[in-house]
Formats: sequence, C-alpha cells, structure tokens
Amino acid sequence: MGMDDKIGNVAEDAAGKVKEHTGRATDNERLEAEGRNDQAAANLKQAGEKVKDAFKS
Repeated sequence: MGMDDKIGNVAEDAAGKVKEHTGRATDNERLEAEGRNDQAAANLKQAGEKVKDAFKS
C-alpha cells in the first residue's frame, strides 16, 4: 500500500503541474487554481507518507 500511495501522489502532483501550466497558457484562472490545489493535496499526502515511514522505523 505504501509504494502505490507514493506513486499516486507523484502522479497527482505531476497532473496538477500540467493543469496549472495549461491554465496559465490559456489564461484560464480556474484551471490554474485547480492545478495548484491538486499539487497542494499531493504534497500533504506525501508528507503524511513520510510521517508514517518515520514511525515504522
């Protein structure tokens, strides 16, 4: 479960970056903000995974 979650978080972060850049290129503020939100969610999930890993050691 741990490695799958980490891969999913990285994929979500990458998708957020694509959305943000696409929104910026097309002057679509909603898409740009959605991309930033996706990145923030992925970063929070990654931080949670790091905390879980720290307690497993």
